[in-house]
Amino acid sequence: MTGLRQRIIQSSLLLFEQNGFHGVTVKQIVENVGTSKGGFYHHFSSKDELLFVIHDTFISYVLEKASVANAIHTSPTLKLRAIIKDFVKVFDLYKPHISVFYQENIYLKPHYAKLINEKRDTYKKMIMQAIKDGKKAGEFRQDLSVEITSMAILGMVNWTYKWYKQSGEKSINEIGDIFVDLILRAVLEKESEKVSLEKVF
Repeated sequence: MTGLRQRIIQSSLLLFEQNGFHGVTVKQIVENVGTSKGGFYHHFSSKDELLFVIHDTFISYVLEKASVANAIHTSPTLKLRAIIKDFVKVFDLYKPHISVFYQENIYLKPHYAKLINEKRDTYKKMIMQAIKDGKKAGEFRQDLSVEITSMAILGMVNWTYKWYKQSGEKSINEIGDIFVDLILRAVLEKESEKVSLEKVF
């Protein structure tokens, strides 16, 4: 990503957080960055595309990390652990992006919203597959609802954006470990829980 493109994104994140998507003009963004409208339109076709890129950045990150977890780990337990850890980490790496996402996502143009929703659905399906694989392998409880368990994980971790502070008592890695511990204790078969948790931590 070029320096100017990144500076435009960072500037717009700050301005969108402060004033809302419709409260910010391209003129304000370029003045804040110290570039021209030509510089802006060299990297983005519109302010709408810029909003899409902000949303797409962190969703693409978690998708990529989940794909890596799937490729590296054969154990569903270790796979789910890696997915959760990287999911939590995104709230530290892309906190401004996520704040703007929840604040301004209703303004995404339909074709951009469709692309984002497709990626969100893909991510949800990857978590669901990890739960299915864990049940099939006998590592996870057989009575688990794959759909509800997956939605519970997504809901629990997504809420991090409301309370996480980089200056807080726990680091993002420590918070990730707490989430992993809570979730794995809920999904692992009791007879394999002790062994599995020893492998994970």
